[in-house]
Amino acid sequence: MKVTIASVAKELPQYKRETKEIIPYVSQWLSGQNDRFRRKVIKIFENAAVDSRYGIMSIEEVFTATSFQEKNDIYVREVKKLGTAVLKKALSKVDWDPKSLDYIITVSCTGIMIPSLDAFIINDLDLRQDIMRLPVTEMGCAAGVSGIMYARNFLQANPDKRAAVIAIESPTATFQLDDYSMTNMVSAAIFGDGAACALLTSEEDARGPKIVGDEMYHFYDATTMMGFELTNNGLQMVLDPEVPEKIAAHFPKVIHPFLKKYHKTIEDIDHLVFHPGGKKIVQTVEALFGHLGKNIDDTKAVLQEYGNMSSATVLYVLERCMERKPAKGETGLMLSFGPGFSAQRILLEW
Repeated sequence: MKVTIASVAKELPQYKRETKEIIPYVSQWLSGQNDRFRRKVIKIFENAAVDSRYGIMSIEEVFTATSFQEKNDIYVREVKKLGTAVLKKALSKVDWDPKSLDYIITVSCTGIMIPSLDAFIINDLDLRQDIMRLPVTEMGCAAGVSGIMYARNFLQANPDKRAAVIAIESPTATFQLDDYSMTNMVSAAIFGDGAACALLTSEEDARGPKIVGDEMYHFYDATTMMGFELTNNGLQMVLDPEVPEKIAAHFPKVIHPFLKKYHKTIEDIDHLVFHPGGKKIVQTVEALFGHLGKNIDDTKAVLQEYGNMSSATVLYVLERCMERKPAKGETGLMLSFGPGFSAQRILLEW
């Protein structure tokens, strides 16, 4: 059964800030720390390869000590708006009726809400009462690709159906004012908020890249590499500095056997749709692929313009790729990494 990605759209939160505008707030926040540490953190922000980002709250709110409940309340309020808006935008791109959707998957790990986001979107857009729901949490940056894989599984088993994958994240809502660890500093420097939606279908006449194959790869004994710890102040980032080295060490096992299953090599891939986890991860990937004449310009551009928006980010990269309208027969490789530690891969063909 052919499954096609028919449409991808993004929706941005209301607050935009340049990194140069954030640095004075960072400096003030760290005024009680020693000068050497403060200068080091500012350098991290300046060298993170993130020029701007968006947020669900104002910069003044970000640097105000608020409780976990207050931050989560803002998260719940804003992701409801973003979810409805981004799904409407994706539907309008392909002129689909909201009631034509058979399956809705919502992806987020940066806040907590029950009922999950999909329940509110069903009401807001008057989706069908028999629509299938799947909220995906706790998969971090990998979940945008994971959501597409879950949608494909449903569509492969059900001809002439349609699915929406909506990824919305607000790392801003997880920022810890009382945490002066380097993990908190690095995550604050690279993360931003954003929403994206991919529409998929098993209709035969659909236009867009078809999913040729997908697969997960799980790193053994790496559960402490990436994730969140739930504290009294909220979700506290876990981010091992060895992540880029771990990725580099496993890259041959992640990429080559997967492509070989579909009689492809990395040289055959025309478009690299990679999640921009951060500057070091981007540099790691470039070092691995640059000599092959491949580029990850879209990945770098998304990191520069929006920062790492966790699960939604790779869909921003995919949107840029699809908007260039690749030629028939061209191929793409989607890749993201997330807590577990794991890698998710999708092979596309236009």
